[in-house]
This record gives sequence, C-alpha cells and structure tokens, in this order.
Amino acid sequence: MQRGLIAAFIFLAVCAGLSAQDNFGTKPDSETSQQETVFKSWEQRTTGTQAKQPAWPPPLITTFVGLIQVERVDFVRQTASSLVQTWNLDGSKGLNLIPFANTEVDTNLPGYFLHNEPAVKNGAGDMSFVLKYRFLAGNADHGSYVLSAFLSGAIPTGSYKNGSTDASVSPNIAVGKGFGWFDVQSTLGASLPVMDTAKLGRSIAWNTAMQAHFARYFWPEVEFNSTWFKGGSNDGKNQTFATPGILVAHKLRPGEAKSRLALCMGGGEQIATSRFHSYNHEIAITTRLLF
Repeated sequence: MQRGLIAAFIFLAVCAGLSAQDNFGTKPDSETSQQETVFKSWEQRTTGTQAKQPAWPPPLITTFVGLIQVERVDFVRQTASSLVQTWNLDGSKGLNLIPFANTEVDTNLPGYFLHNEPAVKNGAGDMSFVLKYRFLAGNADHGSYVLSAFLSGAIPTGSYKNGSTDASVSPNIAVGKGFGWFDVQSTLGASLPVMDTAKLGRSIAWNTAMQAHFARYFWPEVEFNSTWFKGGSNDGKNQTFATPGILVAHKLRPGEAKSRLALCMGGGEQIATSRFHSYNHEIAITTRLLF
C-alpha cells in the first residue's frame, strides 16, 4: 500500500512540475492584472490547441483521443452476473484541463457506489489522474486525425471493497481518424498494479468508438470495449461489450466563433458479446460542460 501511494505521489509531482514549466510572459505590476493575463493566456492557448484537432465529442466509454477542457459527471448502472445492481454516481469522472500546448491533465474524483444488495456496503471508489500528450493532429481542413498517448494512475481511496487494494498505472496510446461526417476513435492500453500483481493480475484494454454526425446536434455512436486478463481471478479470460449510444451537443454561445462553451449530454448501454463477462447491460448517462 505504501509503495502504491508513493508511486501515485510521484506521478502527481511530475504533472505539477510539467505545469510549472509553462511561461505566461512578463509578470504585470498588480496582482489583478497578473491574474487577468494568466487567464487570457490560458484561454488563447486552449483555443489554439483545440483548433488544430477535429471537433469530435468524447465517446461514452472510450477515452477521448484529443485534448479537451470539460467538467464531466456520469451516472452508470451495472448488473453483475449475480444479479446485484450497482450505481456509480459521478461515474468516476471529473475535471479535464489543458494547462499548456498539446497537453491535458485530468482529475477524476471517486465515484460513489450504491448496491441493491444489503450485504454489499455502499461507499466511495478510487481516485485517478490522467496525463495526456497529443503528438499529431489535423482539423477537418487538414486531414482530420489525432495521435496521442496518456498515462493514468489510480489511488486506492475506495471504502468497503468499492475500489482496488493497491495503486495502479495505465499507459495507453490513442488514435483517431475522421471521414467527413464519420469518425473512428480507438485506444489501446494496459492496467498494471503497483503491488500484489499475482493477486490482482494485469489487463489489456482495447476500446473503439465509431461516431456519425447529423442534424447539427446529434452524434449517434457504437463502441466496442474489450479486455484481456493475465493473472488474478480472471486469468486467461476476456470480455467484450458492444455499446450503442447517442450524444447531443450544443454550443451555448453560437454567435461567438471563438467560444468553446458547450453542453453535451447522452446515454447508451453496454451489452456483453463474449461468453465471459463480469457484468452486463450497463446503462451509462453522461453530462458534460465544455469550456
């Protein structure tokens, strides 16, 4: 446990160190003027960074391959093979920021788990952090593509067995390509526990989302989410889900060309397509404020 917390602390320290390297220019004389300059510089940098990539919405399950500033809250219901239903309030999502060019830092708050089985105690899940770097990108006028990588780290903050017993790190690579009104986003990564690997096992996850855009606001999609397990209680098994869903996105200031403020909502259902699956018929509802 101590090694897991130390690893998580190092991960956060690296993120903080990278953020500190950003140079906002000459400091103004007054504190108020300095704050305004920092805010304006942040806004200009974020707008310029996002303008270089396609304007796709983040999928329901698959991690968004581009960079985004968003406050996100999800509500997820899973039905286990034992028929125990669990609601994850907040969906273990949170705040995504673009502190400097080509880089995104996410803070995902612990979700709160509610079970319909009295013998299973309710409680908070694990907290996680993500550091993402975008290597290549082209907007709709320049090829419509994205190549990025991200590293996530989870801290075992869960209560009553609603989280992991140890910290973990997850390196991932993400790619996306657009074809007019249609796009494909895909991520491939591994989940690596810091300790107790023999007990917890490792896993490889491959997620792909295919989205279409029509009638200005609507983004129907279907995702395929597969996980292969090595070690642990599910050693040698794999599970795959198909996730049909739809997203509705609307700019809150459509008259302002440079405004990023938008609201996105949607939902879908994860349906198991493999013989083995730890849950089935997951209902996912998402709400997002993009800024």
